Amino acid sequence: MTRRTVPWLVLIGILVAALSLRAPIIALTPVLPEIIDDLGISSASAGLLTTAPVIMFAVMTPLAALVIRRAGAEIALLLSLAGVMVGTLVRALPGFGSMLAGMVIIGAAITIGNVVIPVIIRRDLPPARTAVATAVYTATLNAGSLLTALATVPLAEATGWSLALLLWGAFTVIGLALWIVHILRSRSWSSAERASGDVAESRPGPSADAASITGPMPVVVDSRFAATIRRPIVWLLVAAFASQSTVYYAMSTWLPTILLDTTDVDAAAAGALSSLFQGVAIVGAMIAPLLMRYVGAVYSALLLGVLFAVMVVGMLIAPELAGVWASFGAITHSSGFVLIFTGLVRVSRSDGEAATMSALVQGCGYAFAALGAPIMGAMREGSGGWQVPLLAIAGVVLVYTVALMSAMVVAFRRR
Repeated sequence: MTRRTVPWLVLIGILVAALSLRAPIIALTPVLPEIIDDLGISSASAGLLTTAPVIMFAVMTPLAALVIRRAGAEIALLLSLAGVMVGTLVRALPGFGSMLAGMVIIGAAITIGNVVIPVIIRRDLPPARTAVATAVYTATLNAGSLLTALATVPLAEATGWSLALLLWGAFTVIGLALWIVHILRSRSWSSAERASGDVAESRPGPSADAASITGPMPVVVDSRFAATIRRPIVWLLVAAFASQSTVYYAMSTWLPTILLDTTDVDAAAAGALSSLFQGVAIVGAMIAPLLMRYVGAVYSALLLGVLFAVMVVGMLIAPELAGVWASFGAITHSSGFVLIFTGLVRVSRSDGEAATMSALVQGCGYAFAALGAPIMGAMREGSGGWQVPLLAIAGVVLVYTVALMSAMVVAFRRR
């Protein structure tokens, strides 16, 4: 019996799971005005609904790393999808408290998926294919976000926003079914290999590090964590990921509202235009490997920073062209994600270190990103417009550009 088909099964499983790792958060944004009116909450409170999951990304990342090491990568991802489904059901209950609690549960569950997928990519896919695999994963994240951003308003008009949000749980149900089948099939392979002796004859046994990620393992030793945090590249990746995520979640949350406040579009049109922030990201993710190949990682980072800046300046001076500016931002967001995690996989020296770095980069990064949407909402209420919040975003873009370029210099220097 052979396991040559396993990487393809794993890749398909990752892509299906990816549909549930952003869409439950993005689905809220097109109907935030209706939620504010129906629940009688402020803009800052509404921003907390999309920020709560990001807060959980930061708070729960250490626990996510522990779950991955105790349960193994496949079971951890299955737990992630199950948690997203539970959170979706809780969010559908009446009242702001239930909605907030549901978003907290969703965020905690997605955290596990965020951390474990880069580990699975590094472990199961050939090194030469990690950039492409990361790009396809990123594209799928944005495909799910695009679909929910585009279709939530029409669904809400037909069923009400609460039921519309619940219906997106179908993605998660499909992901759960696929990963259960995959886990059962993998265990069947393992049992057959042990019975026939294929493992011993066809390939060397896994290293302690690789085995620890595949199945349950002890808690990571302090020395590994200490060695990881002493590496400058880790903090460059943290800064790049934090600033990128801050811009992404702040703009994803408020872009439909910005359009309603500054242009003549209605809610459906605002949702459709803002969906470009997710949709063009699908193309952006696939562009990233080509940019790295033909332009180089450092110049790719510079180009992405310029495109992010164009998005912000464009929204300040010509919001009626939001579709164009959102497209630039989408390319930057998804391509930058690919650069950051390709760099992380490239510089990690083992599967265990990849898990530690993934947890650290995402935990610290999301801790900063969680502040973006509520601060932007508070700035809007305090200043009476969107000029001040967008100027603040421009400052974050500058940090992003410098950090990403510096990280790429280190990650892609000649060895």
